[in-house]
Amino acid sequence: MIINTVGMFNIFLSGRPAWLETTRLLALYQSRDRWRPTCYHSVFVINPVAPPESEPLDKIDVSSIAERVALALSEVPDYVQIVAAAKARTPEDVMAAVQAGVHIIGENYVRDARSAKSLVGSRAQWHFIGRLREHDVRASTLALFDMIQSVDSLHLGQRIDEKCRTLGRSMDVLIEVNSGREAQKAGVFPEEAEALVRQISALHNVRVCGLMTMGPLMVTQEAYRPCFAETHGLFLKIRESAIPGVSMDVLSMGTSDSYAVAIEEGANMVRIGSALFGPR
Repeated sequence: MIINTVGMFNIFLSGRPAWLETTRLLALYQSRDRWRPTCYHSVFVINPVAPPESEPLDKIDVSSIAERVALALSEVPDYVQIVAAAKARTPEDVMAAVQAGVHIIGENYVRDARSAKSLVGSRAQWHFIGRLREHDVRASTLALFDMIQSVDSLHLGQRIDEKCRTLGRSMDVLIEVNSGREAQKAGVFPEEAEALVRQISALHNVRVCGLMTMGPLMVTQEAYRPCFAETHGLFLKIRESAIPGVSMDVLSMGTSDSYAVAIEEGANMVRIGSALFGPR
């Protein structure tokens, strides 16, 4: 079996981007000792060791956290960071993901982060990815995290800045963009994002490192594309503005059901939950 990687940008296999499908095939079949891959320049030659069984990829049972993490790591490009979205997972689940190769844990709730971090400790970075209300911002909360991905107002940024000052540290943050312009959801509307970045850049103990977006809940991956594309364009525009104190290195987009499209549209960080831990 030969998979040609030349010109794969516009090729799609089984409804997936070709770069993603190729790495998925290699990871799955190599791990099962059915194929031994050899790479000659831009062509992967996969030599059968034994006759393959007929087994669709979507029917293969990848049940353990270690297997799921290995598959996810094989599917994303090296420049994309995976955040394990650990909402409602046990500390043992989180530890299993870290031991399998995850380096960043994303938590929605402070109590869950505190519990998991007591077991995992500094083996991973800790990002807060849920909705953080101003009255919930405490020094003890901020001490748990390396990054807050959900800053969507100047008042929240000021509250974080104030508490970080008492801790004698700074906090990396992402500005959450409400790319679907949904009134009931958190996040700043795209047309207001650059102004918020400029306001928060003036705070001494908060450093804007990029943007994050969830996007509205969609039925298909493709439906996410316009929101992700708009957020990527906004990310590039703000980065080109070279705002002092703003790095704009991180674009966090995509979850378990949308990360492939998010990566195609420029994400360099994805937040994956059920694809790593299994269904809740």
